[in-house]
Amino acid sequence: MEENNCRFRVGNGYDVHEFAMGIPMWLGGVKIEDSAMGFLAHSDGDVAIHALCDAILGALAIGDIGHFFPDSDDEWKGIDSKILLRKVCDMADERGWKVGNADISIDLQAPKIGSYMPAMRTALAKVMGISPEVVSVKATTSENLGFVGRGEGCQAWATVLLYR
Repeated sequence: MEENNCRFRVGNGYDVHEFAMGIPMWLGGVKIEDSAMGFLAHSDGDVAIHALCDAILGALAIGDIGHFFPDSDDEWKGIDSKILLRKVCDMADERGWKVGNADISIDLQAPKIGSYMPAMRTALAKVMGISPEVVSVKATTSENLGFVGRGEGCQAWATVLLYR
């Protein structure tokens, strides 16, 4: 099938960051007030948005977040990941693709983020220019197993459907 005849594309993304004391935690585009730790990263470390960016870039088959926003470039140091997501959505738009829906899973032992998930859905939808009704954010724990279970960091997965 020729690429021009393709009406849908699916992409998956993954990201992981270690915790660091004394910096704000940004997750799903929302500041998590219940944490004294944030993510050790070149940007704000928002693992949910980074996974989402990689999912969109993967569906476009043009690379990954590190290719477009390398941690060796000071332009991206400390950047709000919502800006990166908007830039990735612009890349999709320029190629004739729109986000149909997004599904994000966040693996985090603590803090509990259930009360933040509606705000995450709204924040992510606003950046992507879609309805919060098609943005899913789910949370899980690692049942005290592995680096997440030991409270050393967080990981996130995202899947997106693009359409034209």
